[in-house]
Amino acid sequence: MLRLFVALDFPEDIRQRLAGLGGGVPGARWTEADNLHLTLRFIGEVPEDQAAEIDEALAGITAPAFDLVLDGVGVFGNGRNARVLWAGVERSDALSHLQAKVESALVRCGLPAEERKFSPHITLARLKDAPKDRVGRFIEERGLFRAGPMRIDHFTLYRSQLGKGAAVYEALREYPLN
Repeated sequence: MLRLFVALDFPEDIRQRLAGLGGGVPGARWTEADNLHLTLRFIGEVPEDQAAEIDEALAGITAPAFDLVLDGVGVFGNGRNARVLWAGVERSDALSHLQAKVESALVRCGLPAEERKFSPHITLARLKDAPKDRVGRFIEERGLFRAGPMRIDHFTLYRSQLGKGAAVYEALREYPLN
């Protein structure tokens, strides 16, 4: 079984800027710079033969390259239930179009449709019992964060391996955008 997801990766300088936002929130488990990405679709555990079908379906996607701007920070959940600190993305029709094509290709492979609405973001940290005031201060101090525009000319199929520490992500294949 392979644990897979489809994502956009970022140039090293952007990953370093994102990683540089970290700190100041007790109970935060910060994402390592190398693991910062924008998930287009989490797939989950699939048998290897289905992974080959997924690869073939993703390879058939045609979509234009586009520019993406990262914009602001926020949190999923609130108060003591805050779960994730994230960096946001400026609204992008091209990104939404690409994500819809990925979703459609995966459903054609027999995967169940994603029920949650696509909410493009980069996970900066996962939170556990983080003090509400410190989360609020983090968002206040970093709310004007912007990076880009950066050219997005491919998307990537990743394998995720869970272990004792942070998950290890392995890029299996990049798919070019026109």
